[in-house]
Amino acid sequence: MINVLEYLNLSCNRNPNKIAVIEEDKKITYQELNNCSKIVGSFLASNNIFNEPVVIYMDKGIDALISFFGVVYSSCYYTLINPEFPYERVNQIIGVLSPKYVITDDKYIENAKEYFKDSKIFNINDLKKEKINEEMLNLAKTYHNDINPLYINFTSGSTGVPKGVVIGHKSVIDFIDNFTKLFNFNEDDIIANQAPFDFDVSVKDIYSAIKVGATLVIVPKAYFSSPAKLLDYLCLNNVTTLTWAVSALCLITTFHGLDYKVPDKVNKILFSGEVMPVKHLNIWRDHLPNTMFVNLYGPTEITCNCTYYIIDNKKEYDKIPIGKAFPNEKVFLLDKDNKLVTKKNEVGEVCVAGTCLALGYFNNKEQTDKHFVQNPLEKNYNEMIYKTGDLAFYNDDNDLVFNGRVDFQIKYQGHRIELEEIEKSIMDFDEVERACCIFEEEKSKLYAFYVGSIDKKDLHLKLKEKLPVFMIPSKLIQIDEFPINKNGKIDRKVLLLMKDDKHD
Repeated sequence: MINVLEYLNLSCNRNPNKIAVIEEDKKITYQELNNCSKIVGSFLASNNIFNEPVVIYMDKGIDALISFFGVVYSSCYYTLINPEFPYERVNQIIGVLSPKYVITDDKYIENAKEYFKDSKIFNINDLKKEKINEEMLNLAKTYHNDINPLYINFTSGSTGVPKGVVIGHKSVIDFIDNFTKLFNFNEDDIIANQAPFDFDVSVKDIYSAIKVGATLVIVPKAYFSSPAKLLDYLCLNNVTTLTWAVSALCLITTFHGLDYKVPDKVNKILFSGEVMPVKHLNIWRDHLPNTMFVNLYGPTEITCNCTYYIIDNKKEYDKIPIGKAFPNEKVFLLDKDNKLVTKKNEVGEVCVAGTCLALGYFNNKEQTDKHFVQNPLEKNYNEMIYKTGDLAFYNDDNDLVFNGRVDFQIKYQGHRIELEEIEKSIMDFDEVERACCIFEEEKSKLYAFYVGSIDKKDLHLKLKEKLPVFMIPSKLIQIDEFPINKNGKIDRKVLLLMKDDKHD
C-alpha cells in the first residue's frame, strides 16, 4: 500500500452505502465521501496543482474530510488551519507554509480572502459542483509514492514560530495498520471524534475508521462544555470507541458525568496527550469494568504514538506506564552521554527510530537537523532517530514509565508546548520587561510570571489575540523582580512558592 486512499477505496468497495461520517444532522456514505473527494481532486489536478501544500481553512467536519481526501487525490498534502486561531497565529503559519492554495467554505470565505492574500482560494461548495475526471486523477496518481507527505500539523516552536511537522503516507499506513490490529478495530465500530483536525489524535480517528470501514461520529465541540449533552450524544449514536485526549475524559469525571449516564456500548477507550490521573481512570474503570483502556504515548513527530500500555483492570496503579513500543518502531532510552539505558529505574531520554518518523519540519532545516539526528548507537549505517525530550525509566515489568521533560517543553491540555514561545509572546509587549513560564505537572497548571506595568487582565486579553487558547497560561502573576539562584538564573522553585502569595 502506497497511499491512504487505498483505505478509502477498499472500504467504499466493501460497503458503499454504509454511513462513513456523521456530523450532527449530516451524514455521508462511503460512496458519497469517495465521489466528493474525487471531484475535489479532479479539480485540483485539472488546474495542474500537484505535490503542493494545500491549506484547509474551515471547522472540522464532513467538508474538511472531503477536502483532505480530495487534496490527496491530486497528489498534494494538506494542513488544516483552525479558524478559531487568532490572526497572528494564522499569519505565522502562513509565513512558514507560503501556501499557494486554500480551500474554505461559505462561513470563512471572507476571512480567508483577508488572511491569504497571496493564495488562490477555493470554496468547497463550488468545488463539489464539479465532475470527476478520471484521466486527471490517473495523471495525479503517477506522483503517488509512500514517502510523499500526507499532512502537516503545526506544533509550538521555541523561537516563537510554530513548527510544521510533515508526516508521510508510509508512516500513517504503518501506524494505522498496527494500531487497528492491536486494539481490534472493525467495521462495527462507531468512533467518536473529540480531537480537532489539526491535532494528531484525530489522525487515529479518521484513518482507523476509513481503514476498517467503521463509522466516524464527529462530536460537536460545544458538547464538551456540557457533560450531560456529551454523554447523551455518545449513547444516542451507540459509540463503541473513544480515542481521546486525557483532558476530555477528565472533563466528564470531574463533573461526575458517569453518575448521570454511562455510554455502555463503549468497549475501548484509548487516551493520550497528558499523564492520566489514576483517580480519574478508576472512575471510568468502575463504570465500564469490561472496557479495554489503553495509555498511548508519543509526540507528533513520530506519527501519533510510539508506545502503548493496555490497562490491567484487576490491578491498582500508582503511576500508569507508557508501556512498550508499537510493532515496527524502535523506542529506547539514552543517558546524557548518549549511552543506552537498560537498568530498571534508571532515567533516560526517550528516543524513537523507524518508519514512524516524520519527514521533518516544513521549511525549517535548522530545527529538523537539531531534532532528527543520527542514532549515536549505530556507527555502520545511517539510522535517523527523533529525540523526544521526554524522560522515562523501565519499571519492574520492563514497561516504560514517563518521568518528565529534559527541557522547557510541556504537555498542556493535550498539546505539546514550548514555554519559551509563550514567554517570547509576553515579552513582545512593550509594557513587559521580562517573563518566565512554569508548568506545575501534578496540578496541570501553567503559570506566567512577569515584570512590567501592564495589568493582568489587559495582558490576558492581548495574549488571546496572539496565541491559541491552549497556550494561554491559567494564571498570570505580576511580580516586582525575578528571584535569582546562585548560578545567576531565574530561580523557578522560588517562583512556584510565590504563585499564591500577595503578588497574585
